[in-house]
Amino acid sequence: MTRFLTPAKIGLLALIELYTEAVVPTSSTIPVLSFILKQLIPSTVKTQARSSSSLEELPFLLDLNAFETLLMAHPAATGLPGRTLWDQFLSKLWKIDSLDGLHEFFSKRTNLLARTAEEAKKDAELDIPPPSPDMIILSRTSPFGSFVRRSKVEFERLRFSDALALWIAFTKWRQETKAYYQRRNEAMGRWAGDKALEQGVEEWGPPATEMLELVAYGVENLLDTGEGTTSTDDVEKLLEFQVEQMQKFGNRIPFEVKDKFKDVMDHSITVPSLSHYLNFLDAWRAGDYPTSFDNLHRYFDYTMNNRDRLFYQYALMNLAVLQADFGCYDEAVAAMLETVSTARENKDMACLNFALNWLYHFGKTHPKLVSGSESTNMLGVEREGLAFLRVKAKETGMWTLWSSSLLSEAKLGMSSGESISTAFENILKSSHLIVDKNMKSMMGPQMAMCSSLWGRLGVTQLSRQYCEIFLSCHARYALFDDALRFTCRIAHLLAEKGRYEEAMKRVESLDENSLRSWKANQYWLKYRGILRLKWDLHKNNLDGAEHLLTQLLQSSGVDTDPDLSFEINNLHIDYLIRRTDYGKALAKIEKLASDMKEEGDDINLRVKLLTMKAMLQQKSGRPQKGFSVAVRAASIAWRARLIPALWIAMGAIANILNSLSEFQAASQILVAIIPRALECENYSANAQLYSFLVDSHMGLAGLAEAGSLKRKENLTKCLEYIDRSFSEYSAIEDTKGQCEMMAKKATVMRVLGDKVLANDYASAYLDLKKEAALAVA
Repeated sequence: MTRFLTPAKIGLLALIELYTEAVVPTSSTIPVLSFILKQLIPSTVKTQARSSSSLEELPFLLDLNAFETLLMAHPAATGLPGRTLWDQFLSKLWKIDSLDGLHEFFSKRTNLLARTAEEAKKDAELDIPPPSPDMIILSRTSPFGSFVRRSKVEFERLRFSDALALWIAFTKWRQETKAYYQRRNEAMGRWAGDKALEQGVEEWGPPATEMLELVAYGVENLLDTGEGTTSTDDVEKLLEFQVEQMQKFGNRIPFEVKDKFKDVMDHSITVPSLSHYLNFLDAWRAGDYPTSFDNLHRYFDYTMNNRDRLFYQYALMNLAVLQADFGCYDEAVAAMLETVSTARENKDMACLNFALNWLYHFGKTHPKLVSGSESTNMLGVEREGLAFLRVKAKETGMWTLWSSSLLSEAKLGMSSGESISTAFENILKSSHLIVDKNMKSMMGPQMAMCSSLWGRLGVTQLSRQYCEIFLSCHARYALFDDALRFTCRIAHLLAEKGRYEEAMKRVESLDENSLRSWKANQYWLKYRGILRLKWDLHKNNLDGAEHLLTQLLQSSGVDTDPDLSFEINNLHIDYLIRRTDYGKALAKIEKLASDMKEEGDDINLRVKLLTMKAMLQQKSGRPQKGFSVAVRAASIAWRARLIPALWIAMGAIANILNSLSEFQAASQILVAIIPRALECENYSANAQLYSFLVDSHMGLAGLAEAGSLKRKENLTKCLEYIDRSFSEYSAIEDTKGQCEMMAKKATVMRVLGDKVLANDYASAYLDLKKEAALAVA
């Protein structure tokens, strides 16, 4: 395997020569130049949108079919009529008829370049005529000129054995076009393309010539084009591309690409050190800690030998991120702190800013594990840290870090219940920066923040639209983790509407190869378990729910996503309440509240816990004990503009007022909040609010005189709101809620004196119980 030159690069040199000789017509210039540039500067097309054009579908290792597809469609500007650029191209290839011809081909490459002043003076002294005016001269510093000069230098550096190997590989590479070229040029003989064999056949005879061909080329079949078509430069570019793709999208190498890559590496004598880094990334994504650790050390061992300590901080940074992903948090913090020290020593501001940003976010997620973690609860300290990162990112031109700092400030403000307008301001600044610098990879965090903000404000439809827009327009440029979280967010919104099957389909429609990544796969499995658990709880399948909960609680350690962890704990509390184990449920709520107070978690989660505590007191028959808690939750939710949480907290207050016989006040509160709560599209909360409103009107009916019109009006309203609550419970398939509403309806009918309908609804209640029991069985 040569360092740089391959038969395909000889083909590119021949095509560049055609272009300089003005053989390419004007209409064909752009396709031809695009074809060449895509091979010389592949990074120019990496950031472009995916296209269905033939240029985007070129193989990584060029074969003659790619040249034929391009050139056959374009006529030649000079030469015989009816000839295409493909014919002219083959003519260039077949004129190289010996190893000496190959040397001559490369020695003439300098004629394509612009002459320097010294070369022009020397040519004038030797009476060498200047190039033809029709010829296109290449600048030495242009992409074409640089490629031509490097090719010539690389060929001159080849040992004789390597030059001979290149010549043999070239003859094999062009062999498949021999039949076509013979048809277009009838004068070609059996030994065309090899000057020595063609001239010696008359003297030696065909048998001896064939024997000499076998000895010279070492093969019986020249159509075997597998060897010699890859250079070390091609392998390194392939490695760089694979590493970039894995870092950009967070995926593992697909099986088919891995197999092809292995075939290429088998023909390589030297193994590039970057291959160890690629193996490290693949093992890391696969969750194979020992292999990833070993390959990371191998890669940076080679790097240290070649580049001293210039890249030592990046070795430490990779090690820290790896340790953190596998739960070795103390080692991760120690490695990242050493990264900060080394980056300061080497004055590497990019690495330093990244390390500081990582430490900030790690400290937010695991405050107990970072030294001086007691300061992370102080809002001023966090804001100062983010401001420092933002300023440094702006100074060093790290636009991604700058945008991330702005979004972190918005998130900090939202989680601490500060001004919504300030959060919008930071999000808008980040959006402007992303659009101005064309940072497509940052669209995921940006749109996630927008979706979360609108969800907190109660505009659920807009929140979901942000998720859909990201998946439709931006997912192909972003990390797979972003696509996974947006898909799970949509599945969560669907589950709140009772569309469990559709939610499961959305989650299961994700790319299988991307889910081979260990971390993404764990998140995906847990979310599928959460959806199934929620479905089982609503169906009152408590045995199945207990089985799922056991698995989810075992896997919800310190490395679990905070949102997933809270959702699992929330469903655990719901399970305990459905088991009427109120003591354990209250203990669980108190423990979660204590942990959140220590770690300074999101205020939205704390409000939800307070509301759950107030609702639990009502379930246990002591609603008045939850009054102060419910008022506190409503006050915090209103101050922080947590609209969905506010309506649930107000519903808890109304329920407490019902227990205090303040039915009129409770009904006024509920009538005011229910229309706005319906906009949040949380069917479970809607059903609860309607149930509380039923209790209010039932209380008002009890205060009215027997047989009065007011009593009848209130009982009629009870029936209306029972139907609405039953409809909401039916949508989410909540069997327990349906039975409760049916029992209330039977009671109302008995109060109205309609015993027949009361018995019918009582029978319906029993039927629902039986259906639920059969479904569980």
